[in-house]
Amino acid sequence: MSRRQTPSEFLKQIIGRPVVVKLNSGVDYRGVLACLDGYMNIALEQTEEYVNGQLKNKYGDAFIRGNNVLYISTQKRRIQM
Repeated sequence: MSRRQTPSEFLKQIIGRPVVVKLNSGVDYRGVLACLDGYMNIALEQTEEYVNGQLKNKYGDAFIRGNNVLYISTQKRRIQM
């Protein structure tokens, strides 16, 4: 039986990996998680913005304020570097 991870442990493990950040507004940001803090403020690299499942914008770096974040999940597909 495997040990359950705390949310903090999970977040430390996914730094540098592709993630999806869902905002309270319903907008998704997909990119490489550069860093985050205890307030869930997030820095992403190679960021893509999706609205209603459609790609709207691409950004090099993006900073997301933590109070806007609904959830963070790992992304299945790899981002091309």
